[in-house]
Amino acid sequence: MKIDIQAHGVELTDGLRGHVEHRLGFALSQFQDRIRGVVVRLSDVNGPKGGIDKCCHLRVRLNGLPDIVIEETEADFPVAVNRASDRAKRTLARRQRRVRDTFERAP
Repeated sequence: MKIDIQAHGVELTDGLRGHVEHRLGFALSQFQDRIRGVVVRLSDVNGPKGGIDKCCHLRVRLNGLPDIVIEETEADFPVAVNRASDRAKRTLARRQRRVRDTFERAP
């Protein structure tokens, strides 16, 4: 699974890059054959002011289905990445169930 990590107004450290790759790899591993790639955009909304402004924007590109787009804003990047990864996993599982149920009901 190809993961493209982009940082806007944020320094993308090796530790942060590793966390994003590890967390997404773990959360989405069971869906690898359905995913074309993932684009992760990390940004600091308020800049150096602080506060709950670390944004993780995910775009999961799927084979034959519309993309899944998720955005989480938290006080720090690891928490935002974790929450976005969990939401992506749940959304993918739900979408997969709907597709499977649709084909099972077809005459």
